[in-house]
Amino acid sequence: MSFSLGVIGLGRMAQVILHSLFEIEKYNPAEVLGVVGKPGSVKKVSDQFSNKLLVVSANDGKAHDVWEAPVKILAVKPQHLEQIQEESSKSIKLESGQKPLLISILAGVKLDRLQSMFPFHSCVRAVPNTPALVRAGLTGLAWGDDLSLKQKDLVREIFFPISQVCELPEDQLDAFLALTSSGPAYVALIADALADGAVAAGLPRDLALQLTHSTLEGTARLLKSKELHPGQLKDMVASPAGTTIRAIRHLEKEGVRSALIEAVVLAAQKSREMA
Repeated sequence: MSFSLGVIGLGRMAQVILHSLFEIEKYNPAEVLGVVGKPGSVKKVSDQFSNKLLVVSANDGKAHDVWEAPVKILAVKPQHLEQIQEESSKSIKLESGQKPLLISILAGVKLDRLQSMFPFHSCVRAVPNTPALVRAGLTGLAWGDDLSLKQKDLVREIFFPISQVCELPEDQLDAFLALTSSGPAYVALIADALADGAVAAGLPRDLALQLTHSTLEGTARLLKSKELHPGQLKDMVASPAGTTIRAIRHLEKEGVRSALIEAVVLAAQKSREMA
């Protein structure tokens, strides 16, 4: 049996992408083959799709069929990339006149390395982030060589349902990752600290968390809908000699702004090092 889509590695992000593709009926589960690293992961992943998706382990003979799909999503951990061996997909090029498509969501693995490891494929780098779990994500795309317009449209269609899509030069993907992929962790850390502060000031824990989440959500919505610069919103809230400006003065004294700037820069550096 031939498959329209192959997925190599089925972690959380790959599962989110597949669930979305099935919901919009871009692919039928019967057209998709998923490959996981260990036999013990087969049932666990299959159960996430009510057994409608064929999932096999990498040492199963059926796993070789993934290379005959015209589109593959590569979603293994970056440290496991060297274990992936490309099977010849020349037959696809002979039939369609173009190389099959390989979409990599691996952090830090550059296009030249992908194209060297998978010479029979046209490669794309995609950098999605975790808010894609609730269809509120951001995905950065960098195109490899020899992609057709039809292939580029197909890649966009895969990520549009779960995220905003930004097409970038590859040398900007590290900064994109440092802000958007790592950013939810920074925001979560801030949310945790704000809730702790509210508890220290006298609120019950459950209420503190609820109010923190609503404050972050409302602030993000206001900034975006009114197209405000963050400094404008800060000035709107901070009245002269008031509570907010006193708190901001303390944050500035403790270097919170500088720490966040350095966090993004260091995450981008680490992404470049991983390459």
